Amino acid sequence: MTDHHHHDHGHDHHDDHAHHHGHDHAPTDFGRAFAVGTILNIGIVLLQAFYGVMAHSTALLADAGHNLSDVLSLIVAWSAVSLARRRASERFTYGLKGSSILAALFNALFLLIVLGGLAWEAIRRFSEPQAVDGVTVMAVAAVGIAVNGLTALLFARGRHGDINIRGAFLHMLTDALISLGVVVAGGLVLFTGAEWIDPAVTLVIIAVIVYGTWDLLKDSLAMALAAVPPGIKPDAVRTYLSALPGVASLHDLHIWPMSTTETALTCHLVMPGGHPGDAFTANICSELSKRFSINHTTVQIETDEQVDCALENVHAA
Repeated sequence: MTDHHHHDHGHDHHDDHAHHHGHDHAPTDFGRAFAVGTILNIGIVLLQAFYGVMAHSTALLADAGHNLSDVLSLIVAWSAVSLARRRASERFTYGLKGSSILAALFNALFLLIVLGGLAWEAIRRFSEPQAVDGVTVMAVAAVGIAVNGLTALLFARGRHGDINIRGAFLHMLTDALISLGVVVAGGLVLFTGAEWIDPAVTLVIIAVIVYGTWDLLKDSLAMALAAVPPGIKPDAVRTYLSALPGVASLHDLHIWPMSTTETALTCHLVMPGGHPGDAFTANICSELSKRFSINHTTVQIETDEQVDCALENVHAA
């Protein structure tokens, strides 16, 4: 096998192409939304937890628990957004952009752990029922609808560009719907006196939250394992690169997320006709950014088909 330094390298890094995509910078605009959302949700957590205990309502406690997870999610996502802006260092050559992926994964896992504890308590309440104060439950849950609905609106416009903004939006929207369910549960308990309604509604709420969180967990776990981001079709990228003039073959193609909003690509292009020049690689970077939102591209040009590339058969191209 031959050392790579014998090949002609065409490396080009065009981070500035990210500016073609407004959504790539969505997180930087959401500092105020994070701050307002966090403060409002801390207030609602304290309110719901206090009255959940006073009214003996696991449904209200479930709502408080979910709101608490939202507070932590907001803080972690907010921190990740801040860390993602940190400049690269000698040790962290990509900066700390990857922290946004870890934040999304943590948010999803933490939420599922909280829900497990609440489900356990709700199931216990079936065998040990407690009288629930329906009026209090309805009033406090109604406040939750207002707070979470308002917070969801703060994140609405950024939810398509960043998994963490999407996570925050989904959490808030789900919370507003959950609070609505708690209002209904409080009303049913008030009018029927059936104590089993409260823990039953709690389990329904938990099922709704798990269903809504599953995609966030799946996407963030895939990102943590350097999977190709869901919006990018590897075959389409491979087809584009293979069809470039002068390209005889393509290998060692990798596409992975650097953060929840930025994607990197590396590949080797075999071009027997010789290196076409820097303008060629610059154009590849520009096109990959425009077509696929891949904004950190490195291309290696190999001009001699007789010289074996050590990586040609290591990874599927």
